[in-house]
Order: sequence, then C-alpha cells, then structure tokens
Amino acid sequence: MADLVLYLGITLVGYYIGSRIRDYKEKLLWTGKVQTVAITCLVLLMGMRMGSNSEITENLSTIGVSAFVITLMTMIFSIVAIYITRKLMKIDRYGRLTSLDNEKIGIPDDEAADEAEPSQEKKGGINLMTVLIVIAVAVGMLIGYFVIRSVFAGNMESFETMAGLGIKIGLCLLLVFVGIDLGLDGTVIENFKRVGIRIIAFPAAVVVGTLMGAGLSGVLMGLSLKEALAVGAGFGWYTLAPGIIMEAGYITASAISFLHNVMRELFSILFIPLVAQKIGYIETTGMPGAAAMDVCLPIVEKATRSDIAVYSFVSGVILSILVPVLVPVIIG
Repeated sequence: MADLVLYLGITLVGYYIGSRIRDYKEKLLWTGKVQTVAITCLVLLMGMRMGSNSEITENLSTIGVSAFVITLMTMIFSIVAIYITRKLMKIDRYGRLTSLDNEKIGIPDDEAADEAEPSQEKKGGINLMTVLIVIAVAVGMLIGYFVIRSVFAGNMESFETMAGLGIKIGLCLLLVFVGIDLGLDGTVIENFKRVGIRIIAFPAAVVVGTLMGAGLSGVLMGLSLKEALAVGAGFGWYTLAPGIIMEAGYITASAISFLHNVMRELFSILFIPLVAQKIGYIETTGMPGAAAMDVCLPIVEKATRSDIAVYSFVSGVILSILVPVLVPVIIG
C-alpha cells in the first residue's frame, strides 16, 4: 500500500509539472529518448536480479514448464477478454471511443481516425524499444547468472536489497516522466470523462480472462482447479501471492506461482510493444496484471500514448487490491 501511495504521488507531481510547462511542449521532445534509456537500464537491472536468483534458474526445467503454460494462457485470455470488452464499449484499437461518441461531441469520423492513427515514427519507436528490451533482459540475466552470483557469493541478500532499491528509484524517476507526459498531453481528464466508470470494465475483464486461462492450464498441467486459480489470482505480484499459497501448505503451487508471476511481468515487458502495434493499445494494460501500475506503466505509456497510462494505472491498482483478497479465498 505504501508503494501504491508513493507511485501515485510521484505520478501526480509529474502531471502537475507537465501541465505547468505545456507551452514548451515542442522543446521537451528529448524526454522520450530519456525514457527509452531509463527503461532499458531498469529492465537490465531486473534481468540481473532474475539471472542471479537460483530459485528461478534452477527450476525452469521442471515447475517452470507449468509456470510458462499458465503465464501464456492467462496473458492470452486477458488480451482476448479486453479485446471483447473494448469492442462492446465501441472503443477502437487506439483506445478512443468510435463513431457514436465522436458524433456526440462533434468530431467527424475521418478526423477521429486521423487522430487515432499512430505516426510511422511511433511505430518505428515501438520496434526499436522491443529490440532494446529483449537485449537488456538477455544481457541482464547473463550478468546476473555469471557475474553477480560470483561477486555476491554467500551474500545474495545484499545484492537483492541493492537491486530492489535501484529498481524502486528507477521506477520513481520513470513515473515522474510518465506524469509529465500526461500533463503535457492535456487530454487525460477529457478522455477519462468520456470513458467514465467504464474504465473499471477492463481490469474486470483481466480478472475473468486470467482465471479462465489459469483454470484451463491447471487441467492441462495436472494441477487442482483450486491451485491453478490461486496461482492465476496472483496477477503478477510475485512478492505476495506465493507466500499466501505456501502458508496454506501448497509448496509446489507456491513455487509455480512465483515463477509464473515473474514470467508474467517479464513477458509483458517484452511483448507490450508488439501487442500495442498489432492488436490494440488498451490490451497492453491487461498483460502485466498488478505490474501495470508500476514496472510496466512506463512501457505501456511509451508503446501507446500518455492517456493510455491512466487505463494501465487503474487496472494495476484494482488488481493489486484484489490479490490479497482472491488468493486466500481461493486457496483457503
């Protein structure tokens, strides 16, 4: 909860700054490049952390298969659920209300389409960011496995503490820039009013999609329905859900939960740009689960538009609140 307040506060501070310097927007284009570099460094550090974690690397060939299947299914089902929800709400692939609502506010369909269509520069940026993220994750995991383990042999807790602090600081810096982009854009409040309370429909779709995907995966991988649903209900929060499951006495399910939640965050980082380009902007907000409000928020904002970050943050907050509620109820 403290992190939630911290991240929200920092984003709001950035938004206030951005709204005050909106007249200088054209002179602040360099912030996009700064964000790309910062995201790459953050993902590199996360890769180092995962590569140095023996629990992750040593179990990839056993429980890792179950975790991989659950991760794949929950993310696919979440994307499909959001896609269906978006269509029912008449929102286009770029996160804007379509013809019916455009007519209500006096925007011609052709102008709305032009506004919604991303530029070639944006598309190119998405491809570049995907490449940078893949390279950063791979290099980070190699450094973590071959270097960090040797340097911090017998004292991995120190590295975990430093890496955790570094990730939190990096996130705070990135969220300041996300807030500034929201403030510079100046359309966030207008877009939020147009969508209104319907924004809650998307995290609801993620819950449905995730649990359906996890339940089906449990059948395929030989897990009980209760265990599979509890694993899925972690929504990517790997520091909380596995502990709740382990406390209930399900050791294997706890290990699967840990790896699944790590994979969900990692795969989201890798594939958010691709999903934004090929499927839809709002679909990217459901992939990371709870991480949509922190680690993956800058990536969503960078791969889509600044106002889509509102969807991402709201989704991440709601899913984070649901984790300590759903997991104990399901596994109880």
